[in-house]
Amino acid sequence: MSDQDKSLHPLPFKTESLWRDEMTVPKFDALKEDLNVDVCIVGGGIVGITAAYLLAKEDVSVALIEASRLLGGTTGHTTAKLTTQHGLIYDELIEHIGLTNTRLYLEANIEAISFIREKINQYKIDCDLSEEDAYLYSTSDHYAKKLEKEFKAYQKLDIRSDLLDDIPLGIKVHNALKWPHQYQFHPLRYLKTLLDEFIKDGGKVFEETTAVDIKEGKTKTEVLTRNGVSIHCQSVLCCSHFPFYEGRGFYFSRLHADRTYLMAVTTDYHYPGGHYLNVDPPKRTIRSAQHNGRPILIIGGESHKTGQGKNTIEHYKAIEAFGKEHFNIKDILFRWSAQDLTSLDKIPYIGSITKGQRHILVATGFRKWGMSNGTAAALLLKDLVLKKDNRFKDVFTPSRFYADPSLKKFLIQNADVAKHLIKGKMGTPSMQLEDLSKDEGGVVTVNGKRRGAYRDKEGNVYIVDTTCTHMGCECNWNQGDRTWDCPCHGSRYSYKGEVIEGPAEKPLKQDEDFTIGDVLTSDDSGY
Repeated sequence: MSDQDKSLHPLPFKTESLWRDEMTVPKFDALKEDLNVDVCIVGGGIVGITAAYLLAKEDVSVALIEASRLLGGTTGHTTAKLTTQHGLIYDELIEHIGLTNTRLYLEANIEAISFIREKINQYKIDCDLSEEDAYLYSTSDHYAKKLEKEFKAYQKLDIRSDLLDDIPLGIKVHNALKWPHQYQFHPLRYLKTLLDEFIKDGGKVFEETTAVDIKEGKTKTEVLTRNGVSIHCQSVLCCSHFPFYEGRGFYFSRLHADRTYLMAVTTDYHYPGGHYLNVDPPKRTIRSAQHNGRPILIIGGESHKTGQGKNTIEHYKAIEAFGKEHFNIKDILFRWSAQDLTSLDKIPYIGSITKGQRHILVATGFRKWGMSNGTAAALLLKDLVLKKDNRFKDVFTPSRFYADPSLKKFLIQNADVAKHLIKGKMGTPSMQLEDLSKDEGGVVTVNGKRRGAYRDKEGNVYIVDTTCTHMGCECNWNQGDRTWDCPCHGSRYSYKGEVIEGPAEKPLKQDEDFTIGDVLTSDDSGY
């Protein structure tokens, strides 16, 4: 019996988000010839689309390019909480960057949410915007004390909030922190309107156009694409989740990638409103939503470093068990996962990619709070392109480096990378190709070599070399999403070896025995 068969409810075979299922995002052609514009934006998520919209309104000519489909990455797989309550963060920020800088981080996010609400009202966007109270809660004494410290930080920042001993869900808690007047929405309906406005203003959009490098000239910057054509521009905005171009910024060593798992479910539970996040491990996130005119719940959590940990299907099963216990879930409509990047000091990197490269700008490291942080990034990037003052510039600049805790985290993070690099090269896989059941993947031995294999529901087998093309770590199989995930820097590949997430730019390598995506049927005798 497969893992899916053991589930309390049948898990949907496909991993697709509620947002993407409900939206038909228009398709765009790939770029086929060289192009000249003022600004090239790489990445079609919330940062790229919002920045494109803003710059086009300033009569700047913009080309927005996306390696696959718009809104197919983290933006299309978010929980879509529109809040400034970003977990246990403000007490930590005050301690490490001071009250003034922490207040600027808060205000940048407040202004970002105000911007989104203004646009929803301006264009009368039907995106299920609703005002909700946001709750952090703890189920242990240890984290209850952390919530008390966070509440004191709220008071220092003049945040209206309440420290409570219960929450409306009926889950037993040791402390809870309520932040009223927060929001939630359908992010793709909102962003589609901004995209439509961008195109009306003359903006150019190209999908299936992968940026691979940047050449800097004296008067122009050239973005090189895998299609063999270039975009010549004054400024480049790297909004591709992980920066497709790092310059001399070494972003792979200053970011780590986490995965989170989500389900949209039906229930007969009377939901009291609000959105919720517990602060103890394992994390749980809860909010309401709408599907086909009826109320549903989104339940998620189970955060872990990409490519590390247990069989990922177990994370979906843990969320399902939590939902059944507390909300009596009836059906699982959708399941999906998201990848988020976190900087060394938990503040996004937004600004010049390095001090000496002012025409190449980057936005990354939103730490699961991309709806507000991503919008704040677009607003800041717009001002940097237009050479306007922005009071948040220094807080988010990628060239900052706080000695505490950044240096310690830098050393720990890269020690973890080294550990997984070495671990992946040691030992011989215990599985053989013939051991794989249908819809199962794993690291196997093929002709005496370590290889990755996945057998689909029809019995076809796909063979890849598991060595990550970024820096040579060995990828691990993600059964929950049917992907190959790198435990070092978070690169992800499809079961055929195609790049899904950076920093890797090239697909998993072919070998002398099999080509990428080479298919063997279950009747083949070569194994």
